[in-house]
Amino acid sequence: MHIDLIGVPTDYGAGRRGVDMGPSAIRYAGLRSQLEVLDHTVSDLGNLETPLPEMSQPGDPKMRHADAIVAVAQRVANQVKASLSQDHFPLTLGGDHSLALGSIHGVARLKKIGLIWSDAHGDFNIYETSPSGNIHGMPLAAITGFGDPTIINLGRPGNGVIVEPANIAVVGARDLDKREQELLRQTTVTVLATEQIDRIGMYRAMQQAIEVAARGTDGIYLSMDLDALDPVYAPGVGTPVPGGLTYREAHLACELVSETGKLIGMELVEVNPILDVHNATAVIAVSLALSAAGQRVWR
Repeated sequence: MHIDLIGVPTDYGAGRRGVDMGPSAIRYAGLRSQLEVLDHTVSDLGNLETPLPEMSQPGDPKMRHADAIVAVAQRVANQVKASLSQDHFPLTLGGDHSLALGSIHGVARLKKIGLIWSDAHGDFNIYETSPSGNIHGMPLAAITGFGDPTIINLGRPGNGVIVEPANIAVVGARDLDKREQELLRQTTVTVLATEQIDRIGMYRAMQQAIEVAARGTDGIYLSMDLDALDPVYAPGVGTPVPGGLTYREAHLACELVSETGKLIGMELVEVNPILDVHNATAVIAVSLALSAAGQRVWR
């Protein structure tokens, strides 16, 4: 593949500072060189312009920094679309999960996609339900047409549904707000929480997720929040939750999606070097990208 690395050093959407340094940490962990060992061509497109939070007023406390987040998301969407239009593989490095508003918009402007959202959280809050007002807890709802039009359409005309809910699978969720759960249950989004994974195993869970994301679509996009993993393996995230995916479960997820041949883009988000231990979370982020890009223990 020709892989484009797109850095998005934003922490507007998060409640804790530090994920803006995530792209640098992932690069420092050797992402480009290790992808090239797999014989991929890699272009590092650098970081997109992202003003400091100190330069932006939070605004509405129920949807903090919305204007700045939308401006960044528009840049992300344009860059991801440009990458995909050249038949490249966009690999977006975050940054908080609000950047998905842009990356998924960008992919969906060219293709009908299915989405696998690996995350400890549902990210399915809206203005009325969010307990924090942090937009990194809202992007999946917005992508399916729920929430404030400002973040749903990124200032463009549209019907609000970027990815059909029936083609979305959430994998690894274990911290869902009550009203967020109620909203999710109104949709056809498939939720494979850790309880389901415990019962059926990661292999069967990912088979279900892939079936959902591949059904009637042109390809699969993988959104990987590092807090999907247990904090034992990925301590450097802003909102860690015990009981997450193991190291091997996370790798199996990426390996199985890769083996479909339908993976057309990926993002790695919420790496927070300030909270990390010896850059361990960024190192794991790199290893997951390698599994998604075809690396295997034994062929």
